[in-house]
Amino acid sequence: MLSTKQLAAIRREYRLALLDEHTIAANPFDQLERWLTEAINAGLPEPTAMVLATVTPEGSPAARVVLLKGIEDGKLHFYTNIESPKGQQIAAHPRVALVFYWAELERQVRIEGIATLLDRDTVAAYFATRPRPAQIGAWASRQSSPLPSRQVLEEAVARYTEQFATTEHIPPPPWWGGYAVEPVMFEFWQGRESRLHDRFRYDRTTDGWVRQRLSP
Repeated sequence: MLSTKQLAAIRREYRLALLDEHTIAANPFDQLERWLTEAINAGLPEPTAMVLATVTPEGSPAARVVLLKGIEDGKLHFYTNIESPKGQQIAAHPRVALVFYWAELERQVRIEGIATLLDRDTVAAYFATRPRPAQIGAWASRQSSPLPSRQVLEEAVARYTEQFATTEHIPPPPWWGGYAVEPVMFEFWQGRESRLHDRFRYDRTTDGWVRQRLSP
């Protein structure tokens, strides 16, 4: 069992880059795309992975990892089963938080915003780009619902594979959809030596984005 002393001793210095008033973009979306591009070009595993935090009906936080699948019209898109717990939580409390963390680049981005359902045409267009086995999987899995056994899931996959065997374009299930998160806040964090990190926060106002440096 790991001791508190062992855990406390885990430490590294951050020295790869800096972030200052001269290098950071005026618009947070430009800065996010810049960092996303660098994460992708660096060959990082799952560079578009982001933690999605929601609120349960009881007021408890809930978090899981989803994948960013688009940035359009000032909104971040991701797709999932809309009948899952996260979908139900968003329906009740649309305020959400997102976190990107690229450890290899010593960077983190926090985002807070409002999530809304994407229209079915947009969902269908993205669903059509998914590999066929993933499309079948979306039909076979009722995400997060109790599953008696792996065999039950595999039988569902076989059943839908047969059902859509002669279907060229598989439609998205009615319980599968997507969300657009409209940010109201961004925070960019660049690790620096001695824990004197660079942090910048953008807040949305009626006149656009207001940016300020934060203490580490």
